[in-house]
Amino acid sequence: MAFGPNNIIQDEEFDMRKLVVTALSTVMMVAMASMAFAADGPSVGMGISALGMAIGIAIAAAGCGLGQGMAIKAACEGTARNPDASGKISQSLILGLAFVESLCIYALLVDLILLFVKL
Repeated sequence: MAFGPNNIIQDEEFDMRKLVVTALSTVMMVAMASMAFAADGPSVGMGISALGMAIGIAIAAAGCGLGQGMAIKAACEGTARNPDASGKISQSLILGLAFVESLCIYALLVDLILLFVKL
């Protein structure tokens, strides 16, 4: 705890924890509302599933983008330090970028399978 202006006790950690718990609880209640009020009509579950798939591919794409950026940065630094090794560095870079890109394509494939199979 810390004393702020006007001698008011402030506890930022407690406030942040309370905010996170409240936000997560609200998200879970909204996500489970379609199951709680299930009826014989059309379900809303596909919307939640589509949201999960969109978040999944976004995380995969962001991770792959960061990985590719770090690989290119390292390759540029390596070429700048040793210009004679630029051929081997370029070959390794292209191979590594292909592997990283394939991970993002696999994530897209899993999302498409989940979309069309509707597990």
